[in-house]
Amino acid sequence: MVIELLEKAKGLDRDDELKAFKDEFYIKEGQIYLDGNSLGLLSKRAENETLKALASWKEYGIDGWTEGDHPWFTLSEKLGETSAPLIGAEKNEVVVTGSITANLHQMIASFYHPNEEKNEILADELNFPSDLYAIQSQLELKGFDPAVYLKKVPSQDGQTILLDSIKSSITEKTALVLLPSVLYRSGQLLPIKEIVEYAHRYSAIVGFDLAHSIGAVPHKLHEWNVDFAVWCNYKYVNSGPGGTGGLYVHQKHHGKMPGLKGWFGSAKEKQFDMEHTFSPAGDAGAYQIGTPHVLSSAPLAGSLSIFEEAGIHRIREKSLQQTDFLLEVIDYLLGDYQFKVVTPQNHSERGGHIALEHPAAASICKALKNRNVIPDFRSPNLIRLAPAPLYTTYRELYEAVLLLKDIMESKEYEQHGNTRNIIA
Repeated sequence: MVIELLEKAKGLDRDDELKAFKDEFYIKEGQIYLDGNSLGLLSKRAENETLKALASWKEYGIDGWTEGDHPWFTLSEKLGETSAPLIGAEKNEVVVTGSITANLHQMIASFYHPNEEKNEILADELNFPSDLYAIQSQLELKGFDPAVYLKKVPSQDGQTILLDSIKSSITEKTALVLLPSVLYRSGQLLPIKEIVEYAHRYSAIVGFDLAHSIGAVPHKLHEWNVDFAVWCNYKYVNSGPGGTGGLYVHQKHHGKMPGLKGWFGSAKEKQFDMEHTFSPAGDAGAYQIGTPHVLSSAPLAGSLSIFEEAGIHRIREKSLQQTDFLLEVIDYLLGDYQFKVVTPQNHSERGGHIALEHPAAASICKALKNRNVIPDFRSPNLIRLAPAPLYTTYRELYEAVLLLKDIMESKEYEQHGNTRNIIA
């Protein structure tokens, strides 16, 4: 069976329509990188666009705002237009700006308008801490105690969230729903369309954090009538550490005043009038606050050109095939070693990574890194393995699990402390 799995991996790699894109990326020789859901690798195109941005600054100085291949004045909007197909949005519904948390503050400030009857914000108890911090801050700023007005959808198993649990948590008092598209720990993909339809029956605003789905899972945010979304671009989209984030606002909300005003949210023709009366842009650009992060946005231009060529639907098809294969190899090779797969098996409920529970997860991850396999640890006991369809091969997935089996069989992981490193 081991030989059969290896031959299957070779065959899948041979027939892979996206295999040529691997050469676009800088990959350390001998390393199997399975942490693209935390930080994607550098591509040659992203590097080139960054160098071009520096050259533009060097050549044009202040005139770089209007000159060069990517004039800075409209850079955020242009990158937003190119990003829109990844999430199924109209071009004017997306802008590349800020960071995921800063954009989340903007969205909550803009769409959370509590009154005596409708004042609760619904999140989930498995959400990423930063999202909850933003919600807590915005509630406090409006004079509402987060202990009372922040409601959390409970999880029955500590790893996933049921649609029925989400529905039963939405009430007439729910003003805003903020959920992840993909749960960052287990990799569960939530049914966005169904959630939006149900929450809108209660006149709640619905937003999503797409950090673990953009670049891995296609969406139809406009068609599904999602009110807003935020994301980072440095995971599957490979825009680099600290790369500029993005936000989406449905067209039906365009023309409204953003909760946090900033001069780059101004209508372009009015921006440099320097008036003290804010005139918001008529699209998602209104939700920008400050000056574009030009050098942090530049790599995204190169990365997005790869996505345009590869196509998000082909990427999703390979992602599912790779996680299917990974599950098959895990099932055959790791059955004797206490691993528990917590990622849903159903394609419609799975994001782009596979999560394994194990009591010694932290020490196992250290042992894997020592073998040149780069996984991701999430406290207290989770190993995340994330194939990146643009640069991960099936053979690498097979070899990674084979190395993991050897680590378990030899108990090599016991040589490492079962505590997380500072960065996990």
